Amino acid sequence: MTTYIPSITLPSQIFVNPAASILLPVVAGLGVGASVQPKATQEKYLALKQPPYRPPPQIFAPMWTALYGLMGYSAYRAWTNGMASLDPIKVENTRRGATLYTIQLGLNLMWMPLFYGLKRPIEATVDIVTLTGSVGYLTYIWGKVDDVAAYCLVPYLGWLGFATYLSAGAGYLNNWNFEDKERSKVEKASRTKYVDEDPKA
Repeated sequence: MTTYIPSITLPSQIFVNPAASILLPVVAGLGVGASVQPKATQEKYLALKQPPYRPPPQIFAPMWTALYGLMGYSAYRAWTNGMASLDPIKVENTRRGATLYTIQLGLNLMWMPLFYGLKRPIEATVDIVTLTGSVGYLTYIWGKVDDVAAYCLVPYLGWLGFATYLSAGAGYLNNWNFEDKERSKVEKASRTKYVDEDPKA
């Protein structure tokens, strides 16, 4: 059971401000994505052996932007409605959810650097499994506070389930090793970086 831990929880000033609450995960998520070089990330994604039903890499940025926005709005709804309640149990669930929300946001932002930057599929898959469980529990906790806040997390939770399948599937199909997907500079005959990438793409 998660408890409210102020030292690791985002400040209330973020939750009470709808713009800050929504923009924080959007900006943080896009910032992490930009830090791992979007073009190289797309090429890496295409180079890996993938399980069936993998979406094109171009879908991830708009999808995550929408999900981050819903996530932020969920936090705003839950905090403002929960903390205004006269029910002490609802207030406590709001605070517990705020700590869990902060934890899941950190786990979310860790996945891309683990998977693409450090090329650690095992750690990345453990991260996203933990993230999915955390968001599932957060949806349950905030569902006791505000129905809309919980509903806003449902698409995020569904996408995380699919992303967990993709992460674990890619790791398994590539023998949990992404290192052999790169060519040395001597071997590269074009700008392409990954062995399975089409140089004309």
